[in-house]
Amino acid sequence: MKSTAPPPLNALRAFEAFARHGGMTAAAAELCVTHGAVSRQVAALQAHLGVALVTGPRHRLALTPVGAALAHQLSGAFTAIGDAVAVARAGDHREIEISCLGTFALKWLIPRLSGFLAAHPEVRVRVSESYAAVDFRRDRFDGAIRILEAGPGPARAETTDFMPMYQGPVAAPGVTPPGQTAAAFAALPRLRASTFSEAWRVWSDWTGTVLPPATLEREFGHNHSMIEAAASGMGVAVAPWAFVAPDIAAGRLVAPHGFAERSSRFVFLRPSGRKDVAMDAFRDWLVAEGVVSPPPIPSTGPGAGTRR
Repeated sequence: MKSTAPPPLNALRAFEAFARHGGMTAAAAELCVTHGAVSRQVAALQAHLGVALVTGPRHRLALTPVGAALAHQLSGAFTAIGDAVAVARAGDHREIEISCLGTFALKWLIPRLSGFLAAHPEVRVRVSESYAAVDFRRDRFDGAIRILEAGPGPARAETTDFMPMYQGPVAAPGVTPPGQTAAAFAALPRLRASTFSEAWRVWSDWTGTVLPPATLEREFGHNHSMIEAAASGMGVAVAPWAFVAPDIAAGRLVAPHGFAERSSRFVFLRPSGRKDVAMDAFRDWLVAEGVVSPPPIPSTGPGAGTRR
């Protein structure tokens, strides 16, 4: 029976978690309750409102249009509550969580972060690592740094480009010695990261470089592991300039063929329509740092190259 009284908060929380995760099990894990408890709360909310919020078989429930609209509004409301509680707990401080590509965080963001913290002592920044696509209907962090191809960003996200993207092959100095022939370079072991296993093909297509089939390939879980493998002499890796600039400056890596600018770019993502002075400051700082970040040098070694 439909009721005019406000629905129970626990039922609203259970339904919002189910909608965000797309399943009862994940929602139950987040809320530290059983699958059955979430199911009962969703059923109770439907009975309270007198409308169907979910439809379909028990193990493949989907949101109805009314349920999707309610879930969207609830997500924003619970996020606002969480922000308000975080502000109250922090007192005069505001903590923001930034989801970032792990290698970019290690090689670019964290070495510069002290500058932002000095300029904004009232803001605390927590950096979490992720390569996953951003969906602010699901994700609970305040903002994210990702690499995106040209075009619109994710739905319900404000997208700010802050730095161009350059890529090129890098290796330890001894792996690409002076006078190395194109054939010798092409025969070197090719390193790749599973987070972007198409790096060699993309670089080859983008630069017009013709490469023969690899004689040996080695794959690593993340870019930072791949870069360390390249620095240790295990082969050649194609990597973004922002990921390897510190190692090139230190002489651990060379880039005999330079770096090519791609159509993709580094972007900062935040939920659209959410006012937040701390996030405004972080976005503006990222843009300023992107402007002054040193561009790639043409090459750091005399390799003969493979471009035709």
